[in-house]
Amino acid sequence: MAERKKAMISHGIASQNRKARHDYKIGETMEAGLVLVGPEVKSLRAGRATLSEAWAGERDGELWLFNCTIPEWQAGSVVARFEPRRPRKLLLHRKQVRELIGSITREGVTLVPLDIHFNEKGRAKVLLGLAEGKKLHDKRQAAAARDWARDKARLMRMKG
Repeated sequence: MAERKKAMISHGIASQNRKARHDYKIGETMEAGLVLVGPEVKSLRAGRATLSEAWAGERDGELWLFNCTIPEWQAGSVVARFEPRRPRKLLLHRKQVRELIGSITREGVTLVPLDIHFNEKGRAKVLLGLAEGKKLHDKRQAAAARDWARDKARLMRMKG
């Protein structure tokens, strides 16, 4: 029997940074375009990207996505090879870039990619969040609140 191929993503989330919301307090979010080469888009559509250690920063007055891993497309030709962890340019309006660079120059604020998704037109977009690091007690408090909300919902369902 022939093996079934994994479905490609035409629109929707290609990759998520689940740990970001645990490690950071996310303030404002913004969607940015992403400069990719052909085989990178195919890898993203296959859902093979990793954002766990990725971050966005400023280089030469532009915003770039660093440390995002998009593995090579296996069926690609030798000519279309690319570096899996290369910096990728983010596409934003000039005013948005100045605003974000001003925000991240403040101490304790960083720009974290929350997910990579495809919009309705099929273009790859990155959801960026202005983030401040959480302390250990903040993480514990958030976990306790989440557990209590889950228990409260369970009790309400049982009472009926």
